[in-house]
Amino acid sequence: MPDVTTRPETLTFEVDGMTCAACANRIERVLGKQEGVETAVVNFTGAEAKVRSDVPLDPDSLREAVKRIGYDIRVVSEDDQRQSLVEKYSEEERVQWRRFWIALGLSAPLMGLAMFGPESQWNRILQLVLATPVVFWIGAQFHIVAAKQLRSFGASMDTLISLGTLVAWFYSVWALFADEAVFFETGAMIITLITLGRAFEARAKGRASSAITALLELGAKEARVMRNGSETTIPIDRVLPGDIMIVRPGEKIPTDGKIVSGASSLDESMLTGESIPVDKAPGDVVYGATVNQQGRLEISATQVGSDTALAQIVRLVENAQASKAPVQRLADRISAVFVPVVITIALATFGVWMLVGDSTAEAIQAAVAVLIIACPCALGLATPTAIMLGSARGAELGVLFKRADVFERSRVIDRVLFDKTGTLTTGVMSLTDVETDMDVAEFLRLAGSVEAASEHPIGRAVALGVEERDIDLTSVTEFESVAGHGVEGTVDGHRVVVGKSKFLADRGFMIPAVLIDRLEAIESSARTAFVVGVDGDAVGVIGVADQVRETSASAIRSLTGAGVNATMITGDNHRTAESIAAQLGMTDVVAGVLPGGKADEVERFQRNGETVAFVGDGINDAPALTRADIGMAVGTGTDVAIEAGDIVLMSGNPALVDTSIRLATKTFKTIRENLFWAFFYNTAAIPLAALGFLNPMIAAGAMAFSSVSVVTNSLRLRRWSP
Repeated sequence: MPDVTTRPETLTFEVDGMTCAACANRIERVLGKQEGVETAVVNFTGAEAKVRSDVPLDPDSLREAVKRIGYDIRVVSEDDQRQSLVEKYSEEERVQWRRFWIALGLSAPLMGLAMFGPESQWNRILQLVLATPVVFWIGAQFHIVAAKQLRSFGASMDTLISLGTLVAWFYSVWALFADEAVFFETGAMIITLITLGRAFEARAKGRASSAITALLELGAKEARVMRNGSETTIPIDRVLPGDIMIVRPGEKIPTDGKIVSGASSLDESMLTGESIPVDKAPGDVVYGATVNQQGRLEISATQVGSDTALAQIVRLVENAQASKAPVQRLADRISAVFVPVVITIALATFGVWMLVGDSTAEAIQAAVAVLIIACPCALGLATPTAIMLGSARGAELGVLFKRADVFERSRVIDRVLFDKTGTLTTGVMSLTDVETDMDVAEFLRLAGSVEAASEHPIGRAVALGVEERDIDLTSVTEFESVAGHGVEGTVDGHRVVVGKSKFLADRGFMIPAVLIDRLEAIESSARTAFVVGVDGDAVGVIGVADQVRETSASAIRSLTGAGVNATMITGDNHRTAESIAAQLGMTDVVAGVLPGGKADEVERFQRNGETVAFVGDGINDAPALTRADIGMAVGTGTDVAIEAGDIVLMSGNPALVDTSIRLATKTFKTIRENLFWAFFYNTAAIPLAALGFLNPMIAAGAMAFSSVSVVTNSLRLRRWSP
């Protein structure tokens, strides 16, 4: 076990002052260069920075480094950040609306004077009076940030807005006294329209951020516990491991635990996405935020606070939102150089117009239009808002994407390899067949005793089936298990071997033809069969069955209809595997695969040029999950954070595989749509502005609308359903 002093440390910061992707990129670069910092990721939409290091970090030194480039950060806990983000955007929306109405109240009469007022000096002076508070008071939010960034030789969208509006205002002041045409209304309306865009943007980002908060709101706020022999209601954060919680019908389970008394059905849809209630009895594990539908339950708390299943779900969603998809790197590289390039284009536009135009006013108008239309705010919102909404919607449906790049990779899957047990089938084995010529009770006692020593699900199923027949099991000595083949041990002096026919043959057993016939008959009926040998003789056959899930066949049909090949991979023999595949409508089957060979099968398909997803339980299947292009790990409860997979399916329902692929495809399609519109607004309109076909006020409205449009497009993911 590694020394705790070397364990990676991650600090979460709330970031103030970011207005576009260029801001996030600058902060990310500065934090990444600080001593001891291993990685730094800044989430523009989430207004947060996550800094990771293998050594203790000094938050104050990191804050000073960020303040030097015009921004500010402060350390917050994950809970504080979640709670404050929606409040922050809500407050920002209120502030921006207030600024907008003030700016509109001044800009509307200003526009009237500029368009319909008399050509007189007093009209022009009144325009100056109305425009000045809009440009310098309402516009201070842009000028202050631009000035801070200028001191560190940086630039962002605020630089473009500030530069454009100040140039328009100062030129108009000069023109006022030089008896030239003024355009005070241009700077004022630019500020007004962009402030309106900021208000809508804050509302949209608040709705996007509320997706993660909604997950947290699922949890109970209070718990009824037994203290000093009586029931006491306490806040949820005061529940301790070992506390006995009392949960009545209709109430939420306060935190993860184990039932000690009572039985009921629980609605676990918030955890698994499954709407069908799950029956629970004493000894069963339950999870916080699930709903007790019937009887009174007494539950012993096991996991509290950040260790609960709900907290782990939220943590995985947040990690996905904080990470960056490969497609975003292109946008980041563009936004990093976009502002300097736009300023250069604006200066070139001004120069050309001064050479060929009729007036300085026309040259300034064209240059200002270039500055305003090219603000890259929409470019910075395009990817993170879609990732935020897609990952949150996935969590609601029982699918957890662990990183942003998974959305991009999942859309090109050619083949899905399903580990049969626990995905296409329920994974709950039962003893179904007993074929022997010796005393049945003695036969089952010997076979069941050996299987009871095994930890394999089939072994447990055989042992349970024997006990259900009121046959007592006996302790085993000299036990040996060979994964994927069988088990053997000594029971009351008898050497007992249970396993595949080849396993017994390798140990010198002669298997009569009648047993071979019985074995094949069982396997042809979609059940798994094993030969039992006692003291050197093959004496019988036992069969176990694993029930096919009701949703498996429809999930396979849906994948096939989407052009994805579905393949079942199993350790069963070919007869059993093909019989189960026939029930599912599958034609591709890989049978007789040992646990260690699943990764080899994944690689075999990859060598054929296919992009492969593997679906397994995340335990024995870890090598295959890791080797696959996309690993889909089936996990529930505390198994939610399975490290081997890229996607965690919160239940064994195979329909979630199709859901995850379709949601990933939809999310990535949304990202591409957002990037298209962002590039369209920020680049296609620049030539129009440079040629003088785009009024600066129209440019301001278009720029504001571009930011709102990409966020609104992402918000459609909240309503997506498979």
